[in-house]
Amino acid sequence: MTGPLAGLKIVELAGIGPGPMCAMLLADLGATVIRVARKHPVKLGIERPLKYDTLLRNRGTVALDLKDPAAVETVLELVEQADALIEGFRPGVTERLGLGPEVCLSRNPRLAYGRLTGWGQHGPLSQVAGHDINYLALTGILDAIGREGQPPTMPLNLVGDYAGGSLYMTVGLLAAVLEARASGRGQVVDAAIVDGAAHLATTFFGMVAGGIWRVGRGTNASDGGSHFYDCYECADGRWIAVGPIEEKFFLQLLERLAIAPESLGPQLSRDHWKAAKAVLAATFRTRSRDEWTELLERTDACATPVLSFAEAPHHPHLRARGTFVEIDGIVQAAPAPRFSRSVPAMPTPPQPATPENTDRALSAWFAPTKIATLRRAGLID
Repeated sequence: MTGPLAGLKIVELAGIGPGPMCAMLLADLGATVIRVARKHPVKLGIERPLKYDTLLRNRGTVALDLKDPAAVETVLELVEQADALIEGFRPGVTERLGLGPEVCLSRNPRLAYGRLTGWGQHGPLSQVAGHDINYLALTGILDAIGREGQPPTMPLNLVGDYAGGSLYMTVGLLAAVLEARASGRGQVVDAAIVDGAAHLATTFFGMVAGGIWRVGRGTNASDGGSHFYDCYECADGRWIAVGPIEEKFFLQLLERLAIAPESLGPQLSRDHWKAAKAVLAATFRTRSRDEWTELLERTDACATPVLSFAEAPHHPHLRARGTFVEIDGIVQAAPAPRFSRSVPAMPTPPQPATPENTDRALSAWFAPTKIATLRRAGLID
């Protein structure tokens, strides 16, 4: 492996969503990650062929029956060599499997034991099921997203699962690994999506407290309530996003739209927002999205086309940066962020747990004789 995390070893107990995203990010940056999957899989999340489950890229998989004590012992032998472990089960599940923090830390006192859940390891809801929409609902974030007078809008599962969960788990694990290198002692990292999502919203809680942010969807400067931070439909039915919050940028937008600033009233006066939005909406409906893009995109008017997933990889800026790559015929995001010296390698596609791939995955952890012993015992295929 190459990249800034080369040499870091991670055990991932297979789950869905946030856990795999965290493991992918670490692997993308060079960590050696082994995914411990169920030998007899059950349906989890949205099923799809392995090729299209892109969160599983860049790491090997070993399929084990964790109801077998010998398989649990095999995982613990992996843990002995690991810097960190990622699990995303309900509290108490890994303890019942014999892979809880106490057992793992007894085998590897320097381990960063990552527990990634929606509700966290304690609290009244810690044992109940939930998904991204539920975690955002409880933190106040979901209530703030959407149009005035309309129901809350789900921001995919990016804000909760992946930002509030995966990214906070990644930061937490790396912090715990660094601390363990200084102290010699591992610890449990309790990454709850509700905690991470709430933390993401820190600035908004401050603005609410200061009376700057109104409680109510679509009534504020940056939630679609203002005319200078919104999406407008164009003549061809496609959309353009504008966000010139600063006055000097807003004036550039108006100049290119041939709208006199004084006709809209003061930019930050809420009393003028709806009327000003109607003027901009009528203006944008006079040309196609691509015509507006040609006129506005390479200026400080803060205007960009609203692209689909299919269109985004072809945008000249994203092509120039290599933001997207094609792996095994699937277009997907390249590793991020970028590094000037320790550049990560191109990710590898998700791998099925065939005997050949299992051997390859375990070779970074066990000697060939050990792998052969596991196969003779029937623990691996």
